[in-house]
Amino acid sequence: MSRELLADDDAGRGADLRRRAADRLVGRERACGVRGRRSRRRDAHQALSEDVHVTAADLLQFEPEAPITEKGLRLNINVAIQYVGAWLVGQGAVPIYNLMEDAATAEISRSQVWQWIRSTKGRLDDGRKVTREMVASMIPEEVAKIRDLLGPAYAAGKYDDAAGIFAELVANDTFVEFLTLPAYARID
Repeated sequence: MSRELLADDDAGRGADLRRRAADRLVGRERACGVRGRRSRRRDAHQALSEDVHVTAADLLQFEPEAPITEKGLRLNINVAIQYVGAWLVGQGAVPIYNLMEDAATAEISRSQVWQWIRSTKGRLDDGRKVTREMVASMIPEEVAKIRDLLGPAYAAGKYDDAAGIFAELVANDTFVEFLTLPAYARID
């Protein structure tokens, strides 16, 4: 793997260097004269709209605006557990429901569930409030679905540990920055 750093189109936007993983790409860029080229695109700070005004309070508003479905809630629980269960045994990218998922997907899934539990707008489309108890009751059901889906491959992951981590994270009143932080303690 090449450790050479090359300037690219992002140089004009503040990301001066980028690592190239494949030597053949480095060679191709040199041949094409890409090295050191700066973008003619405007800097993101220059492209700010004058009519948009965002406050700190706006950034803290994470209330769901669209209806939350039970299917969506269960999918968030399921995907987060599947990813963490595979991550605990060393997989960084995991095929889940025909998509290649990574930690970002699991983070989004976990964060949404955590937020829905705490938001007054965290209600399913049938009117039920998303609660710790509701999520806690769904976790073993989703683990059973994962076990059925994966069959013998279930034994290769740490899905029961992942379910425990997920349960702890969404029940915790303090939002843990990264779901992988408590997971590190469970890596062999």
